[in-house]
Amino acid sequence: GENDIDMIVMQHQFIYMIDGEEREIHSSFVTYGEDQIFTGMSKTVGLPVGIAAKLILKGHIKGQGVKIPVTKDIYIPVLNELKKFGIEFIEEIIN
Repeated sequence: GENDIDMIVMQHQFIYMIDGEEREIHSSFVTYGEDQIFTGMSKTVGLPVGIAAKLILKGHIKGQGVKIPVTKDIYIPVLNELKKFGIEFIEEIIN
């Protein structure tokens, strides 16, 4: 409807080993759209792309060609700037 807003929920669950001990961590966020134009989907898709483009133009992200954001030099500055827009992953260590 005209006054509906969307909600984006993301959770990553990681199980890993350190010193022979299995550990688990969950990293998640929830964000809501503001209205029919400023949707949660537009924030979570458009903002990271715009932030990355700005960081490339300012020389903060280096490299050539098409990249996926799996290296710290890309994802750390993008995630840090997303916090300014209220998009932040919360990490929870599971015992």
